[in-house]
Amino acid sequence: MSELILRFLIGGLVVSLFSTLGDIFRPRNFAGLFGAAPSIALASIGITIHRDGHAYVATEARSMIFGAAAFLVYAAAVSWILRRYRPACLKTTIALMPLWLAVSLGCWFVLLRHR
Repeated sequence: MSELILRFLIGGLVVSLFSTLGDIFRPRNFAGLFGAAPSIALASIGITIHRDGHAYVATEARSMIFGAAAFLVYAAAVSWILRRYRPACLKTTIALMPLWLAVSLGCWFVLLRHR
């Protein structure tokens, strides 16, 4: 339970710090770059290195990279469809979530094949 509280506190502190940086720097569009997900990941990595070691964290970091790549594909597809066809945003984002899953699983299967 103390690890969960520590992750919460560190994550909250880092999110607050990145949010402040996002407000300070111009243009305001960069504020999204300093979002919560990277902050939580950094807090979790620090705790996990201490608890489980560098090899475990390397695997987790690779998984984060694959998840980010899958999200990039998903976000690009959503953006393209919204600009091209102008459908409802909620329907488009929900309808394309399986794409995110497919790319993530594809990365995982490629990784398993090369081990």
